[in-house]
Amino acid sequence: MSKFYSKLFKLLKFFTVFTFGFLMFMGCKKESKKEIKTESITFTKEGELSITKVDNNSALVQFDIEIAETEYETQTGLMYRDTMEDTQGMLFIFDDVAMHSFYMKNTHIPLDIIYIDENLKIVSFQKNAKPFDETGLSSGVPIKYVLEINAGLSDKLGLSVGDSISYSKL
Repeated sequence: MSKFYSKLFKLLKFFTVFTFGFLMFMGCKKESKKEIKTESITFTKEGELSITKVDNNSALVQFDIEIAETEYETQTGLMYRDTMEDTQGMLFIFDDVAMHSFYMKNTHIPLDIIYIDENLKIVSFQKNAKPFDETGLSSGVPIKYVLEINAGLSDKLGLSVGDSISYSKL
């Protein structure tokens, strides 16, 4: 009987050491997840833009604007932004007059996209563009400029095709 207990004791000792070692190994394998924090992109006023109503030639509204002129700026636009004030917008200025298409990839906030021709007249809209939607939103006609503002503002302000803009850089 003592041989049996001796073997049983050795077997229990082996399983105890094995289980402890296994648990220690598994405990060491766990890594705490590291949170990667990115800096939020903040608005930088680079100019001012006014919109004038076509029907009564009166100034309707003024926006503080960021200006996107380089290829990188026009490709990135308002991506990765969490908020934008109703008095702010982004003006895209293109080198050419052509059909342009926008999409909402990596854009967190819904936008109204206002397409403007080379004569600074509003020619079309894409209202309430949905965040993260990669569907192409075409100008429908050749344009030189695009103004992006918070979704719903175009209707709230009563903007319409034919209204004009003027802008200045700081």
